[in-house]
Amino acid sequence: MAQFDAIVIGSGVNSLVTAAILGKAGKKVLVLESRNEVGGLASTLEFAPGFKCNIIHDTLKWIDPRVMTELNLESHGLEWIIPNVVRIALGKNDKHITFHRDPKKTADSIAHLSKKDADVWEEFITYIDKSVNFLERLYQLTPPSVPNMGLSEALSMRSMLGPVFKHGSRGVVDLMRVMPMMMPELMDEWFENALLRSAVATAGIHHLSFGPFAAGTGYNLLHQHTHSGGVFHNIKFAKGGTIGLANALKTVAESYNVTIETNSQVSSIDTDNDICNGVTLVNGKSIKASITVSGLDPQNTFINLVGAPKLNPNFQTQLRNIKYRGSTARIHFALKDLPQINNISAEMMKTVFSIAPTIEYQEKAADSVKYGIVANEPTVEFTIPSFINPDFAPDSKHVLSATVQYAPYHLRNQKWTNSIKEDLIKTVTQMLENYIPNFPTLIESSMAISPPDLESEFGLTEGNLNHGEMTLDQFMFMRPTISAAQYSTPIGNLYICGPGTHPGGGLHCTNGFNTAQKIIKDY
Repeated sequence: MAQFDAIVIGSGVNSLVTAAILGKAGKKVLVLESRNEVGGLASTLEFAPGFKCNIIHDTLKWIDPRVMTELNLESHGLEWIIPNVVRIALGKNDKHITFHRDPKKTADSIAHLSKKDADVWEEFITYIDKSVNFLERLYQLTPPSVPNMGLSEALSMRSMLGPVFKHGSRGVVDLMRVMPMMMPELMDEWFENALLRSAVATAGIHHLSFGPFAAGTGYNLLHQHTHSGGVFHNIKFAKGGTIGLANALKTVAESYNVTIETNSQVSSIDTDNDICNGVTLVNGKSIKASITVSGLDPQNTFINLVGAPKLNPNFQTQLRNIKYRGSTARIHFALKDLPQINNISAEMMKTVFSIAPTIEYQEKAADSVKYGIVANEPTVEFTIPSFINPDFAPDSKHVLSATVQYAPYHLRNQKWTNSIKEDLIKTVTQMLENYIPNFPTLIESSMAISPPDLESEFGLTEGNLNHGEMTLDQFMFMRPTISAAQYSTPIGNLYICGPGTHPGGGLHCTNGFNTAQKIIKDY
């Protein structure tokens, strides 16, 4: 029977980071992946003959610089494609707003719609960047144990003094003001143009079930811009698709003698007297280890794998109070030719496009979640990944991938069916035709991925891409619960490293890095 120092469940980017760092520290590590390839939410898929897509994430908003340095990813195959145009907000009558890496160019684009807004754009992104600077430091910390916070926990947060000295008490005040804000409140302080207000607000609702009028969307906006270097809507593309990040992490992990086994589904996390001693696979094989780390979400880790009967009632209650409510769908189109977007040149198409004319439009779309229906006018973001990675489609053909909010996991009085997914494809097709002439005639085939599809394929409870909503009541020492916020858990020797932990969702790898540091400190 194999004996390992650590077993890591799942092979998403956080799991691979944790495994690589533990391997680098000399631990004997085994990664178990239920699917036939590594990557999790960074995976790619051939969804039609000759056509590939990034299943979930087309772009990388930010990656923890500690991971880039510690694991030297760029020397292990990770290559970036960094566009100068980071987003185009599509407007009516072909009056778009182009967000550039250079804020002055963004201001010039805004000026065509509002000179007043253009004049304050650079001041706005400086304001946001100051608050983000606090989050960057906060995200590097293991959350303190509350309410039993002692001197050692307090001292561990001393790195927060850096931003305080840099920005003063005013910076702290601004952070505390922005985080609980709803998007209209923040926009009222800065901008008048409806399209700009909406384009900025899309960062506040990214992958949420809530609309821009929800309190705390200010926090989500800040989260999306961590380590953005002051570039609003900052993005990078990985060469070869988002899987390039996972493949680089896999290469690093294997260089440190980490064993990675695919097609190896865990059926239970084994415990004895509240101490974890390993796992059992669906084929009945038992594997022992001193440490077990789960990259799965809290529901799957504790309720499904540990088992509710082995959890204390207080912890069970905390787990069942976690809000998931996945409301994001993906649609991939295989196209006969490169789509021509009104008033957009070909050289500007290596970017993200958004369709959300006003904040009120976004809020109306979000209302559908309350009523348990799919929005008939959703908020849509899309990219053309084949324009960035030509091997995603046959010669002269292309892929368009759209992220759709709001398509709730829980539908009222019905379940998700192929018919509902087909209706969603038709809705998004009609929306795209408003900006891409004759778009339906370009479509060879298409595929919709609903929240239940995400749950069945990736084990995401209710299809939530963040392993739990990104809200202030599920932030820091309350993420995923107050009893499991330090990456360790009430089960001895069992740790968690997925997006359900601090600091939340995305492919930034911070969760995995922090978990590994915590384990190394404990052992």
